[in-house]
Amino acid sequence: MKKFVLLHYGFEKPTPEIMAAWGKWFEAIKVHIADMGGHFSRGREISKAGTKDLPLASDSITGFTIINAESLDDAEKMAQANPFISSIRVYEMR
Repeated sequence: MKKFVLLHYGFEKPTPEIMAAWGKWFEAIKVHIADMGGHFSRGREISKAGTKDLPLASDSITGFTIINAESLDDAEKMAQANPFISSIRVYEMR
């Protein structure tokens, strides 16, 4: 079994419907969850050009989840069922 990190993109104020959809998704994949992860709020980006604040927006990384899956394809299938706001990225962890 390999580990994959799912990076959740996009912010929208949580509603009861959004929260219920997330709860249903977590329940559906619970046997594959290595770390439920968490939600991000404010952040900063540090680069050679300086530092800038990162507000919550549609292009923000808003959280992560770590799952166990046999392959990237299997991890993608789990991610496709996620109630993401803008998108979700899946990376194999090494």
